[in-house]
Amino acid sequence: MDAAHPGSARTKLLDAAIAVVRAQGFAATSVDELCRQAGVTKGAFFHHFPTKDALAVAAAQHWSKTTGALFAAACYHAHEDPLDRVLAYVEFRRELLDGAPAEFSCFAGTTVQERFGPDDDIRAACAASIWGHAETLVPDIDAAMRKHKVKGMWTAESLALHTQAVLQGAFILAKAKGDASIAAESVDHLRRYIEFLFNRSNHKERSK
Repeated sequence: MDAAHPGSARTKLLDAAIAVVRAQGFAATSVDELCRQAGVTKGAFFHHFPTKDALAVAAAQHWSKTTGALFAAACYHAHEDPLDRVLAYVEFRRELLDGAPAEFSCFAGTTVQERFGPDDDIRAACAASIWGHAETLVPDIDAAMRKHKVKGMWTAESLALHTQAVLQGAFILAKAKGDASIAAESVDHLRRYIEFLFNRSNHKERSK
């Protein structure tokens, strides 16, 4: 079967892995469960992936591709001021905090929390996903620093990674509480922090 075809067994398994792992974690997810969720046979699984770990690596790459398309098409890119683009990105991330944590948390972040030690391939794939997304923010942050004449003991790259640190931590808090509201509060703090860095004091607090 064509691995790139949206109806292929491989794609169904990748989508199933993302959904199930986000809901219950990588260790608790079995090959049998993935096959049931994807509606494919176990033979089809091992035709495409020699091990569950191999599936995890491919799923991290699939996650990057699908979420990358979502963010590339998002409306926050339309702002003229690069700082407005950065702040609108943060707002967009807040809007995505909808439903149960399994519906908005990060596959790469969830997986690497469990497998960063025993499997370097999985760790590397998850790191590439998280770092790769952070890198998409760097041009706007860099442009905002130049436009607003902001300098400090930090770089566009470090701030981009900090946004991901806050988001990944917010997902963990939401999972621990079973509630997206605590994650939303963390994202609000992130927005305020960025506004502080760029000396933007005329923002309005979110209405309670």
